[in-house]
Amino acid sequence: MSILEVTNLKIHFPIKTGLFNRTVNHIKAVDGVSFQIEQGKTYGLVGESGSGKSTIGRGVIGLEKITSGKVIFNGVDITSKNSNRKEIRKNLQMIFQDPYSSLNPRKRILDIIAEPLRNFEKLTKKEEIKRVEELLELVGLSKENMMKYPHQFSGGQRQRIGVARAIALKPKLIIADEPVSALDVSVQAQVLNFLQDIQKELGLTYLFISHDLGIVKHFCDEISIMYKGRYVEQGTIEEIFNNPQHIYTKRLISAIPDMNPSNRDKQFRLRKKVQQEFDQRYHDYFDSEGLAYGLKSVSETHLVALQEDVEKVW
Repeated sequence: MSILEVTNLKIHFPIKTGLFNRTVNHIKAVDGVSFQIEQGKTYGLVGESGSGKSTIGRGVIGLEKITSGKVIFNGVDITSKNSNRKEIRKNLQMIFQDPYSSLNPRKRILDIIAEPLRNFEKLTKKEEIKRVEELLELVGLSKENMMKYPHQFSGGQRQRIGVARAIALKPKLIIADEPVSALDVSVQAQVLNFLQDIQKELGLTYLFISHDLGIVKHFCDEISIMYKGRYVEQGTIEEIFNNPQHIYTKRLISAIPDMNPSNRDKQFRLRKKVQQEFDQRYHDYFDSEGLAYGLKSVSETHLVALQEDVEKVW
């Protein structure tokens, strides 16, 4: 059963100029993206900076205005004006990219984690403290940390506090926007393993946003490869990594470091070849109709944007 269905999502930002601030054009940050996430699964949005992946996450949760399209969350069209926004906010939470700036430096950890509880649930002070203690224990931190401030913690610990805040209301879906990109490599693995552990324990569903295919390979069940506001390929992890179809997907995969020293020369040659092909002739396979830009089915779950018989070059 799908907990989130995104259909032909478009998020365009107006370009305004002149004395009367007229709109002369639009930046098509997201331009006709569709996907769905099954309950308890992790769906990845992957692409380089500017591909539109974070804008999708912010649009789904309501931090960016959606130009058109539908977002069905838990059976409810959350783009409708009649939707219950308070109930949606309770069940749809976000883990932000930067653990340094996503926590208010002037508030104690108790107040940071308890903030959503105070907004949505009527708890006594004693009940509130108990819930925060439980959440801190769940994310691997001691209850003695409640009265500390964010600057007294490491980056990994701060991200755990952010997770504790995100799961405080027992949401059904969490949008994780580059949750480990600001952390050291050694800490990244700890946080990712921890996110998988609490997913199993709480039955969470993730929309996982990342630029790193190496991380996504070990964390997600299905992914969409994003480029300039649209996807070039969709499929399961096995399909994308074992049978990549689009040159942009191959380019991202070739950039994943190989830890075997004997394979590095081979990987370098492959990366150079793929990059040359990408640079020399990368086709504009899109048209103005969003989903009508040409997709072919490699399998029932594997889609790729068409590249054949198109003359325009980026």
